[in-house]
Amino acid sequence: MALFNRKKKSADAAPVEKKIRFKEIRDAYSITKKEKPLILLYCIAIFIPVWVVGILIGIALDHPYYLGFVTFPIALLAAFFFFTRQAGSAAYASIEGQIGAGASVLMAIRKGWTVTPAVAVTKNQDMVHRAVGKPGVVLVGEGSSAIKHMLTDEKRKVERFAPGVPVFELIVGESEGQVPIRKLQKRMKKFPKKLSTVQLRELRARMKAIGGMNIPIPKGPMPKNVRMPKR
Repeated sequence: MALFNRKKKSADAAPVEKKIRFKEIRDAYSITKKEKPLILLYCIAIFIPVWVVGILIGIALDHPYYLGFVTFPIALLAAFFFFTRQAGSAAYASIEGQIGAGASVLMAIRKGWTVTPAVAVTKNQDMVHRAVGKPGVVLVGEGSSAIKHMLTDEKRKVERFAPGVPVFELIVGESEGQVPIRKLQKRMKKFPKKLSTVQLRELRARMKAIGGMNIPIPKGPMPKNVRMPKR
């Protein structure tokens, strides 16, 4: 009976996954349309020429229907690829300058990191977020010039609870030495992995003991499964 139940659960999961994926694409389109109202026309402008070229090649080879059939999904893929890059750009634009935008980007990283947003906050809305992964602890600050002192204080706290663990500091922004919000995820992936699975588990437990603060973080602007543009 357990075997049959497992199969039924797997079959029921497929429609749910499709529904979630469709919702993610729909949300990504809504965000992109707000930032770039002509996104649909741009996608059509890519799809049609690619498909037409395929049909013309088919006519030249005396196989218009076959080449039209083959190039149809290729045209769709080209248009969708363009859309995903524009959606990524729009997602960043939609949260840039918002309070907690850095945390929103960090929490959109799918694997490898445990993020605690706003472990330190000031009245001026400067804040520090903490990400824990195999590279160690990454403290990400966003706000005014006071953020450097906040990062230093948080680094001391982490080193007190987890001595010997690598601690990195990043500041989100457009100034020299800072990381633009659109490049934050890419920068996080560049840190070398230095901790084992057992060490990471222990580190997460220690960081959990430190805790954090609970403040509102922008929700929904970072669509999943969207390829972010390279800058």
